[in-house]
Amino acid sequence: MDRNLALEFVRVTEAGAIAAAKWMGRGDKIAADKAAVDEMRARFSSVEFNGIIAIGEGKKDEAPELFVDELVGTGQGVALDIAVDPLECTNSVANGTPNAISVIATGLRGTLFRAPDMYMNKIAGGPATKDVINLLDSPENNIIRAANKLGKKVSEMVVMVLDRPRHEDLITQIRQAGARVRLITDGDVAGAIAPSLPDSGIDLLMGIGASAEAVLASAAIKCLGGEFQAQLKPKNSAQEDELRGMGIIDFNKIYTTEDLVSGNDITFTATGVIDGPMLKGVRYTTDYCITHSVVMRVKTGTVRYLETWHRRK
Repeated sequence: MDRNLALEFVRVTEAGAIAAAKWMGRGDKIAADKAAVDEMRARFSSVEFNGIIAIGEGKKDEAPELFVDELVGTGQGVALDIAVDPLECTNSVANGTPNAISVIATGLRGTLFRAPDMYMNKIAGGPATKDVINLLDSPENNIIRAANKLGKKVSEMVVMVLDRPRHEDLITQIRQAGARVRLITDGDVAGAIAPSLPDSGIDLLMGIGASAEAVLASAAIKCLGGEFQAQLKPKNSAQEDELRGMGIIDFNKIYTTEDLVSGNDITFTATGVIDGPMLKGVRYTTDYCITHSVVMRVKTGTVRYLETWHRRK
């Protein structure tokens, strides 16, 4: 994939982030999400590529824009799969709490896992713990092995978990192991990536979250050399039938980063909306709107951080 095309996607996430940031703390997550979706869709239309949404806002009958199988771009140029979350952490923006981003992952056509919209059980670790984490093992054993590889005491380990009732038992097990827990209200894309970022203060991510976020996070984690594992968790027979309709019959399969984002022509682009472990949020001065973004390319292993000053009209 052309490096200039990867940078074009920064303009798309910047537009989404700026649009969403205007709704920060105003209590309306639907309006914030719609603003980001509308801006990103408009910016996509001017980028020269042949894109299809592999993971997006939902099915066509659920989302008017950026829905699964929607075509984006000019239709000319390289054929790409797109995973997109115009506003990850809608609740965070509505309430003015940390961790919101606007994010895109891309790969050549057929390389992004077309995950149905359902939960996945997840574990993520950084490069040092890549060979020791195992989704099928207990939280305690994973924490102990990761601590040994990181040269830390178990009591120094920090595990990030979404603050949800479904995680009460997981949180108890982490604490009983002797590790520390950092809860987040939303945002397990940035949460899963955090263990692969130097000095993030996060050693592992554990817990159940959405499948789209699994694919998005995997793109960045693959570039950073970390490890991500996930397992689909259909909640009823209807979701099981949906999986079978997509040709997925092994519900026990553990998906790795390579399963979710295959090959090396993978990019990850994100712009911060509100400060989080990966990016600063949108800032305003008298004359400028300032954004902070990251662009990662698996093929080259490059991670570029961009601070952009947008003149206010």
